[in-house]
Amino acid sequence: MGIVLGANQYGKAETRVVRLYRDSPRHEIRDLNVSTALRGDFTAAHVDGDQSAVLPTDTQKNTAFAYAKAHGVSSPEDYALAVAGRLLEAAPAATGARVAVDEHAWDRIEVDGAGHDHAFVRRGQEVRTAVVGRTREAVAVESGFRDLVLLKSTGSEFKGFLRDEYTTLAEADDRILATSLDATWRHRDDPDDWDASYAAVRALVTATFATTYSRALQETLHAMGRAVLEAHDDLVEISFRAPNKHHFLVDLTPFGLDNPGEVFHAADRPYGLIEATVTRDDT
Repeated sequence: MGIVLGANQYGKAETRVVRLYRDSPRHEIRDLNVSTALRGDFTAAHVDGDQSAVLPTDTQKNTAFAYAKAHGVSSPEDYALAVAGRLLEAAPAATGARVAVDEHAWDRIEVDGAGHDHAFVRRGQEVRTAVVGRTREAVAVESGFRDLVLLKSTGSEFKGFLRDEYTTLAEADDRILATSLDATWRHRDDPDDWDASYAAVRALVTATFATTYSRALQETLHAMGRAVLEAHDDLVEISFRAPNKHHFLVDLTPFGLDNPGEVFHAADRPYGLIEATVTRDDT
């Protein structure tokens, strides 16, 4: 029985790239965390220590910086596509490149009711994500976000579930539904405007969360995914990862106080974790 090298890839993880546009008095900022990886015929590097086909990870880092200037960052997806293409050009032994980009958003600081031209405050919401997988024959783009914290204070129940001798959970007719949502969606075709596409999907997800009566978080995820795919023919699937941020009603009777659904204990763990992908049947 022989011993052979299995699947492998290498790259530079979490290169922090901040691109400022200062060509007018009103500046723009794109704040990225970039991870690159190459896969292909790198057996000699592993088996023989021969690095002649290896594009250094330091070069991958430098490419991320250089392309922020040379190509620009109109969107995380467009930038990742360009970097992935450049890495395949530079590394003939590579059969595929993966570029993952997280974008941290900044808002303008308001002064006298208007956004300042060159002062920003870090937005405390979700992190936008983009992942490009590129080979010499094909390309796949996945957009998304992580850590989008959502909460609705009513319009949710959880009852009629399976019980056994270890079940103690009480049924709930009216509960807080909250999650820190991760979502990724896969494109069939490149949109005309990556930023506008992202904003439209995010708006549909949050609006559906708000307006759908939820009998379970599973049902809410399906409703959000269905709404997105019905509205966007260029998307083939959307996946969700939704930890349930539990809120438990606090018993205030020892203090002589009533608590009609007004004071809760927010528990961070353990938590229910619901994951689902909504896809087209012809994908």
